[in-house]
Amino acid sequence: MSGLLKPLRRGVWRYLSDRDILLAALVTAIAFVGSLGLLYVVHAVRVWRLARHSPVMAARRDTLLIFGRRLVDDRPEHDFVGRLIRGRDNALAGRADRVLLLGGLSGGSVSEAEAGRRWLVAEGWPGDVPLLLEQMSIDSLENLRHARELLRDRAGAVLPPVSLVTSRYHLARCMYLARRLGFDASPIGAEERLPVNRRYVLRMLMEAGYLMWIDTGMRWAALIGNHRMAARIS
Repeated sequence: MSGLLKPLRRGVWRYLSDRDILLAALVTAIAFVGSLGLLYVVHAVRVWRLARHSPVMAARRDTLLIFGRRLVDDRPEHDFVGRLIRGRDNALAGRADRVLLLGGLSGGSVSEAEAGRRWLVAEGWPGDVPLLLEQMSIDSLENLRHARELLRDRAGAVLPPVSLVTSRYHLARCMYLARRLGFDASPIGAEERLPVNRRYVLRMLMEAGYLMWIDTGMRWAALIGNHRMAARIS
């Protein structure tokens, strides 16, 4: 049974026992029905536009944050490899002054960040670009919270501008969270262009749902003055 529950400990599912999160889900459902689904459409368009139009290279020499993904046999799977390749390409092109690999343990014996580091070193990593690891997180929000603390330790009170490197379907959620956490963030798509296939469309539709849930919950918290709930993403 514990093995079956492992996937539920990651991502949004781990918050389902939290009453604030469940209230946000209820409010989101009411807003979805009340808007005849238009609220979801707005967020789906938001996900699609960012996925469609994000560049593959940072506009300037930047701090890159590469998001991890659940490992397979302690090795990066397809989407994670795509993110690592994109980060390496930016580093080789002189667009990275340092890279922070994000991701803790996801069921294996090494963290996602460490597995990513090993892959990059094996594939050829420029020695003049530092590789930093964030190995405590198990979802995108924790990725960014821990990254913020690591970068503040090194840069003082002011966060450096960052570029978020992740799969195109994942960019809208990461950008939303990063900006709420105070990052000056820009998106970088892992894929050369937006894939058009059944799997990718489903991933984008799921991300639109996640984003609608998060954004509606934050707006509701601000409306009713629920500072505890608002503080979750601040």
